[in-house]
Amino acid sequence: MPKVKLDDLPVHDGPDAAEALAGPLGAYEGRAISPSYGLERLGASVETLMPGSASSHRHWHDSDDELVVVLSGELVLVEEEGETPLSTGDIAVFPAGVENGHCLRNSSDAPATFLVVGTRNPLDRCHYAEIDLVRHPGGRLTRQDGRPVSPESADG
Repeated sequence: MPKVKLDDLPVHDGPDAAEALAGPLGAYEGRAISPSYGLERLGASVETLMPGSASSHRHWHDSDDELVVVLSGELVLVEEEGETPLSTGDIAVFPAGVENGHCLRNSSDAPATFLVVGTRNPLDRCHYAEIDLVRHPGGRLTRQDGRPVSPESADG
C-alpha cells in the first residue's frame, strides 16, 4: 500500500461552487489525496481552515456520503439544527440524501485541520438550500426550481 505523504500533494485553495453567488469563505488550504493516488470512487482530502474561515456554504448531497475527522484544532459544525463544537478526534457524518445543510467554521484564533472523505457518485447533486442553488454533475448550476444560473451573476 502506498503511504500518503501530505507534503508531496499539491495545495489547492480555490472557491467552492457557491462562492461567486453567496460570498467568500475565507482562507483555507486543501490537499486532495484521491487524484494523486488513483482513487476514483472515493474522495479524500486534508483541509486546513484559517481563523474566521468556513469549509463551504451550508450544503447537502443527494447521492454522496461524507465523513469528517478533525485532526487538529477546533471547529464548529453548522447544521439546520444549530451549531456543535468539534475538536481533535471528533468525527461528523453526513449520509447521502439527508436534507440537512452543513459546513464547518473555524471560530477559533488558530488554524484547524480535518480529513474529509466522501463517495463519488457521478450523478450527485449538491444542494445549497439557504442560497437557492444546486450544483449538478459537470458543474452546471441551477436554482432549486431548475432555472439556470451563472456563477458571474447573483441574479440568475
